[in-house]
Amino acid sequence: MTRETRKSERLRAGALPDPSGVHNIVEQAGDMAVYVADDGEVAGISVNPDCPSLGCLDHWVGRPFEKFLTVESKEKLELRLAEMRANPDATTRGLELNHIDNATWEFPIRYTLHRVYDGGLLLLGRDMQPIAEVQQRLVAEQTARERDQQRLRGEQTFYHVVLEASETPLILVEPEKGRIRDLNSAAAMLLGTNVDTLSGSSLAQAFDGRRREELMDAMRSAAGSREARGIELVARRNERELKLYPDFFRAAGELYMLCRVRPADGDAGTAAESAQVLGALYAATSDAIVITDGKGAIRDANEAFLTMADAAQLRDVRDNNLADFLVRGAVDTKLMLETAAKQGRLSNYATQMASIVGTRSSVDVSVARLRDPAGDFGYGFILRNTSLNEGADAEVTSVVSEEAMKNVMDLVGTASLKELVSATSDVIEKLCIETAVQLTGNNRVAAAEMLGLSRQSLYVKLRKYGLINSGADE
Repeated sequence: MTRETRKSERLRAGALPDPSGVHNIVEQAGDMAVYVADDGEVAGISVNPDCPSLGCLDHWVGRPFEKFLTVESKEKLELRLAEMRANPDATTRGLELNHIDNATWEFPIRYTLHRVYDGGLLLLGRDMQPIAEVQQRLVAEQTARERDQQRLRGEQTFYHVVLEASETPLILVEPEKGRIRDLNSAAAMLLGTNVDTLSGSSLAQAFDGRRREELMDAMRSAAGSREARGIELVARRNERELKLYPDFFRAAGELYMLCRVRPADGDAGTAAESAQVLGALYAATSDAIVITDGKGAIRDANEAFLTMADAAQLRDVRDNNLADFLVRGAVDTKLMLETAAKQGRLSNYATQMASIVGTRSSVDVSVARLRDPAGDFGYGFILRNTSLNEGADAEVTSVVSEEAMKNVMDLVGTASLKELVSATSDVIEKLCIETAVQLTGNNRVAAAEMLGLSRQSLYVKLRKYGLINSGADE
């Protein structure tokens, strides 16, 4: 006895009635039954009256069964029939097919396939539309939930961006638990720590000498008062005296407190007032002020710089490199940026500025390294017009030049003309090198670039004229 025979006996214990004596057994075995003849046409069809969603399918009779199948279902049926032909004794497995009818109507049926005596195929099917509808509702619910979650994440992002961008120190408190729900960096800085340390912790732990219940009672009283009353507290980490101004608000049925934090000595108001004064000074000063990024590209400039650059408006100079407005261009810019990057600032750097139309003016430049709220480094330049002092500087230069030339003229009669010209060239060369070294603050690399020399050539000439001293940068 084979294993299949033993299995059949185990599943068929006892006696079953004769199928020929049971009426409508095919119709009641599933939601529908389809008999497909050996040529592939539908020879008969029966639909369970308890399954009205399938409707009347009598028009299938006499037409090819595959005509009512989708493309992928046709392939699935062909593969299953090939398996059955290759192994007729194998137990058939369920097969889910998608039917199409009346061009647009599509419905899934799960069939069991049975070979009958005349070579035809009997398909007993179970309607899968209720399950498909449930699956579609689940997919729709999942899609809606993901859409809601995405919207919620977007709103949370907006909330955190606005909270963090606010210059007002803010703390969000859960009054029932006395716990910090959230806060921004401005508030954390006043409390002497960071946002991650305080978020989710007890508010009372951030201050000295206050128990949780006592502090929350005081905050409820202040929040419920018609007058804005501040609660004086001392920050535990930096012992700074602060004032909290709490206000109630309700969100999703829950009651919360929004607390504004200010220094007890009023530093916040003073800082805001100072910022306004500095802004007015920036706009009204006669000295040109320029803000650049780390590479020297102009991000902002005041009216005095626009006047000096002969620019009509800020967009005419914005995003241009400051080197475009300096006579010595990249040489000056590189020197100033490198010095400010190392030392934090540079003072009284003399150079010349060239406007958009080519007008030149002598300027005295001061540079400071800045850091913006995003943490990126930039530079602030103050350029003071020194053209009015050029006359005095010219007189000094003239005196130096005349004295140097007098020394040369004293050699007339004692040396040949060729030697006199050579001495004069040496005097001019020495003056040029001295001027370049002074202008670059004794920066040999910048001085060499300014004179168009290599570093080695500059060192040779410095030694030649005795301009190297122990305090100079090598």
